[in-house]
Amino acid sequence: MTTTSSVNSSTAALNNLTTGSGTVSDATAAQDRFLKLLVAQLNNQDPMNPMDNAQMTSQMAQINTVTGINKLNETMSSMVSQLLSTQILQSASMVGHNVLLPSNTLSVSKGVAAGAVDVGASADSVSVEIQTPGGQVLDTFNLGAKNAGRHEFTWDASAYQGQTVKIAVKASMGGKSVSATPMAVDTIQSVSNESGTLKLNLANGASVSYTDVAAIY
Repeated sequence: MTTTSSVNSSTAALNNLTTGSGTVSDATAAQDRFLKLLVAQLNNQDPMNPMDNAQMTSQMAQINTVTGINKLNETMSSMVSQLLSTQILQSASMVGHNVLLPSNTLSVSKGVAAGAVDVGASADSVSVEIQTPGGQVLDTFNLGAKNAGRHEFTWDASAYQGQTVKIAVKASMGGKSVSATPMAVDTIQSVSNESGTLKLNLANGASVSYTDVAAIY
């Protein structure tokens, strides 16, 4: 009975370790329990029916592998945390700089709103419509024919009292619609860490991912 209990207990200890998702300290504690139970199993085994060497070797290999994986996971988590901290420190130097990113909201700064249109293919007409945040049309102008790519523009907002405007862009070739993406130039006011993701906080109140930035000025 003692041998059977030891076998079951050591197997359970190994299963807990291989299926768990705890820390390295948890894995070490489970490993210690497994080894103690394994020693007890060996001490109480039936001399006429000893424990299978292949089974014992397999269990030892499994516990060493899982312990190594747990340690690797903890090391990687620490490295990711350190990398994010380094990115935030480096990105702090971007505060005050302008960035270009996909957005239909432009900030008004010193009487000017700056943006861009990313045209998917050559177009013989590219138009920009300026709107209030509520959707009222303030102005419409045409950038003319443009090749595929990014094309910047500015809008004179000296007579506008608001802090932001919205834009709607259209592009066409021979009367057929061409894909066009509105883009905004905005100023980085601060950087932050949100759920492990580096975020840039802009003057227009938006918070965007660093990977969304198309250009930095």
